Formats: sequence, C-alpha cells, structure tokens
Amino acid sequence: MTERLMTNRAMDDERGLENVLRPQTLDAYIGQEKMKESLRVCIEAAKRRSESLDHAIFYGPPGLGKTTIAHIIAREMGASLRSTSGLVLAHAGDLAAILTNLQEHDVLFIDEIHRLPASVEEALYPAMEDYQLDLVIGQGPTIRTVKLDLPRFTLVGATTRAGALTSPLRDRFGLVYRLEFYSPPQLEAIVTRSAEVLGVGIDQEGAAEISRRARGTPRIVNRLIKRLRDYAQIKADGHITKQVAQDGLAWIGIDEAGFDEMDRKILLTIIDKFNGGPVGVEALAAAVQEDKGTLEDVYEPYLIQAGFLDRTGRGRQVTKLTFDHFKKPPTVLI
Repeated sequence: MTERLMTNRAMDDERGLENVLRPQTLDAYIGQEKMKESLRVCIEAAKRRSESLDHAIFYGPPGLGKTTIAHIIAREMGASLRSTSGLVLAHAGDLAAILTNLQEHDVLFIDEIHRLPASVEEALYPAMEDYQLDLVIGQGPTIRTVKLDLPRFTLVGATTRAGALTSPLRDRFGLVYRLEFYSPPQLEAIVTRSAEVLGVGIDQEGAAEISRRARGTPRIVNRLIKRLRDYAQIKADGHITKQVAQDGLAWIGIDEAGFDEMDRKILLTIIDKFNGGPVGVEALAAAVQEDKGTLEDVYEPYLIQAGFLDRTGRGRQVTKLTFDHFKKPPTVLI
C-alpha cells in the first residue's frame, strides 16, 4: 500500500512538473509561428466581438504542443478549460454530461478526437454548429427527442491521425492547424527556458547537445532536461555542460541521432531481418513486438522526417543515412 502511494505521489509530481514547464501564453509558446500569428488574430477578434473562438483542431505527431495550445487558448480567451479524450467518451450520454455543464465561452478540449465513437461524433455535430444537443427521452412508444440549448463554447480537438477523421467532423472546424517538428534552435530555446524553470544551470553547448538529440519534439526536450537534472545533481556539480549532457544522454540511452532503444530496434530489425526493406508495417510491428498504430503515430514520423526511413508502396525501407549511422554496408538498398 505504501509503495502504491509513493508511486502515485511520484506520478503526481511528474505531472506537476509538466504543468510547470508548459508555457502559459502565446508569447511564451516557442515555435509554430504561423499558427501562433493566426491564433493571435482570431482570438483578439473574438474577444473584441465578445464571442467564443471558432472551433479549432490541431494535428501532428505526439509531443508537439497540442494540449499546451488548448490551455493557452482558454487562458487567452479568459475562459475555463474542460479536458477529455476520444477514448473516454464511449456514449453520447458522456458527451451530454460534459456539454451541459459548460459555461458561456468555455473551451472543451478533446484529445485523440479521431477515436470518438460514431454515436458520440454524430451527437457532437449539432452542438458544434447550432449549440444544441438532441436528447432522446423515454423508451418504446413514449420515446421523444428534446433539443437542449447549449452555451456558445469552443471545441478544441487534437489528433495524431488527421487521416482518421471523418469528413463531416473535420469540416465543422473553422480553424485547422498542422504542428510541425521543431528546429534545433527552437528546441534550444525550450531547453534553456525549462532549465531556468527547474532551477538547473546549463550552458549553451549543453542546451545545444540536448536539443540536437530531442527528435524535434518539445515533450522529449522536457523529459530529457528533467532526467539530466538528476544526472547532473548526482554525477556532476549540478550544472549541465556539453560533456555532462553527452554522458547523461548516454546514461539514458539516447544516441548521437537522438534514437532511443525502440528507434534502434526498428531500424536494425529492417536492416538485419528484412535486408533493409521494404517490409510491410504489419510484419515490422510483429518483429519488434510493438503496436502497428504506435509505430505509425509515434516512431515513424520523426524517422521519416529525419531521412532515416522511407515509406513506400511496397513497405518501409531504411535509407543510406541509416546504414551510415549504424556503420553497416548498404548492400541491398532498393
């Protein structure tokens, strides 16, 4: 029991750190400049008209700041935020319970919105368009439909799989944004800010080393800086230099290209077991013992973006860059 309480406390502390590191305003949000400028204009216009912001959806690989921007929208609009997930809303009644408790101009954030069941999604349409909810009351001959007026709210959706969204749902969002991977200078700025928030000393070369290996993802940057803070406190003098960052990243298991154990397993499996590819994603998922959706949503986007993996009509295959990284001869590149 004590061990469980300690584990729960540790998880709460971790979530607390994530909230502390999360920027609170659009000005503090680093990167995604086009999205920020568009949102800044739309938010200011909505505030001047005393209206709720148009419904917005954000898509892209995990860890790029979709949840953070939902919090920022609510704060910039001076509204409350209600958060849920497409996996949690199993029935239309679950959605009705949330919508009927919203206040005027509130922001409802639905993460992984592509996972909404069809019945919940259909109930969401009139709520988004007309701010009304169709409730079915009674059973058998006494069944009837009642329209319930809802406050004007803003729905913010987030998804890692934009292609899985149905057209009727996607078309009901007035604001649609794709979040891109971050550049090393942007990540370096995030590292520096997060280190300052956590109270850990870091020099520019140390920040650059971390940002270079963070896979273009702010969430990974913040995870690394938290672990390197621990490493520096015990193994160094509490200050993160380039050498401390290199040693700490090796301790964590992050190599020069920013690959973790699963990245290396995926790429080396394609090289060693499938002769460099191409290999179908189902066969690859079985070989590395990972879920197909996780491969497609979590690991592949960065590997493809960074030029280590190609997605072809015949399957996945590694590139010459991958052979060079692992110092293996590219004998069967197709």
